[in-house]
Amino acid sequence: LLQHTSHTAPYLIFCYTKDMESEHIVLLSPTGIPIGSAPKLASHHHDTPLHLAFSCYVFNDSGKLLVTQRALSKKVWPGVWTNSFCGHPFPDEKLEDAVIRRAHDELGTRIKCIECVVKDYQYTMPAYENVIENEICPVFFAQIDGLIHPNPDEVEAYRWLSWDEYAMELVDRAQDYSYWAKDVFRLLPPDHPFRVHS
Repeated sequence: LLQHTSHTAPYLIFCYTKDMESEHIVLLSPTGIPIGSAPKLASHHHDTPLHLAFSCYVFNDSGKLLVTQRALSKKVWPGVWTNSFCGHPFPDEKLEDAVIRRAHDELGTRIKCIECVVKDYQYTMPAYENVIENEICPVFFAQIDGLIHPNPDEVEAYRWLSWDEYAMELVDRAQDYSYWAKDVFRLLPPDHPFRVHS
């Protein structure tokens, strides 16, 4: 069932901890060692430096996966479908804390049972309007802990899919899905990957 994000929902739920213009990312050496920080927006261009990110797959109490469509207003890859959410940790922020923060900022929800399932995924994404991603991107699984209220600046629509349905969509609707969602899938468990906790 396709669900569209409400653009009339109260914005008070999206209490960002930092203004996007002032966000910094963690720069990394070729071996993944932090070597400094840089402004997030200014660092993403045709020669984006290697930096730290994360990606999260959120499951509901029935074991279904939340997939989201990036907002049509996004400057990079607008409208593509992808896994639940992604983001960048702030300097000196623990990855798990960053995942929790981003779940709130992007989906307006809480998550629990956070588990890192791929520690060292690294990719360089093909350019979109002269902007590339160049990330070491640990992958997390988590369980939703409440209702979701997606931020319309981030999420256009969302759906809940079984793991098998998701795997089929990455093939049958490959053109609709993000590069990173398709690329990292080969590293994820082939059967249902997450134990739902009551």
